[in-house]
Amino acid sequence: MTARLVENGALRRNPARPPSVRTVANYRDCLLQVARRIAAEGRELRDLDADTAVEYLRTRVDDLGQKALDMHRQALQAMLVHVSRRLPEGQRLTVVRSHRPQRRGGRAYTPHQVRMVAAAQNARNGLSTLIAHAAGLRAHELPTLARPDEQPPDRRPARPEKFAGRPGRDYTVVGKGGLVRVVRLPEHLAERLEARRRGEPVRVVDRGIRYVSRYDVAGGVAWSVSFGSASKRALGWSTGAHGVRHSYAQERMHELQRLLVRADALETVSQELGHFRPEITETYLR
Repeated sequence: MTARLVENGALRRNPARPPSVRTVANYRDCLLQVARRIAAEGRELRDLDADTAVEYLRTRVDDLGQKALDMHRQALQAMLVHVSRRLPEGQRLTVVRSHRPQRRGGRAYTPHQVRMVAAAQNARNGLSTLIAHAAGLRAHELPTLARPDEQPPDRRPARPEKFAGRPGRDYTVVGKGGLVRVVRLPEHLAERLEARRRGEPVRVVDRGIRYVSRYDVAGGVAWSVSFGSASKRALGWSTGAHGVRHSYAQERMHELQRLLVRADALETVSQELGHFRPEITETYLR
């Protein structure tokens, strides 16, 4: 019942643009955690209001990082506004700060380190590592690679400098919220990708979400786990598979700032990454 209420409530936020399946799944998981913890006090989700929701968040400041704590707040807020209607539309729950220290230092890998990690993986996972680095892909985007004529990109703003200085072959991927964007692979990786093209598309499942896969490449949780293990074997440490996306952002900023002022370079990189919000891309540059 919790999953159904969360999904129905979240979908009502904006019928023209419903939340992604992943967002709904994240909200469901957070609310299930809340429900289990408050059950010990004899309470249910429907008993919460804005004040008691914030009180709950404050009980989690020692064991949840800021990102997880914010997700719990957003899930509770969606429930209070759209399901129990105990928070007026337009109002927000108070932001609660985690007491857990934030991780310091960047997550990016150098190109040489990426190649070392790929070499420590099997051929299938290693190719996905090189592709993710070359195109700045998220783990769940790898299985969605397709030719633009079979998976057309959504219409979004695009600077003329997008992919400037990076020749290659264009593909599309399905990103967060179902956004389909263009990515570019160098020719040698495109050839390796085409060698793994499936005879017919298949459906693959990652974290409960179904994707259409046209190429036999690794992705999702399985690839992320492989990447982390290979990174520890090859380098003695790991910042996670998402680190190659940080690498892409930093390398592209370095390249584009030879052509553009910083603000324009940042906007271009945000479009290539599928954020379309430069302030988010800033977090990749630390």
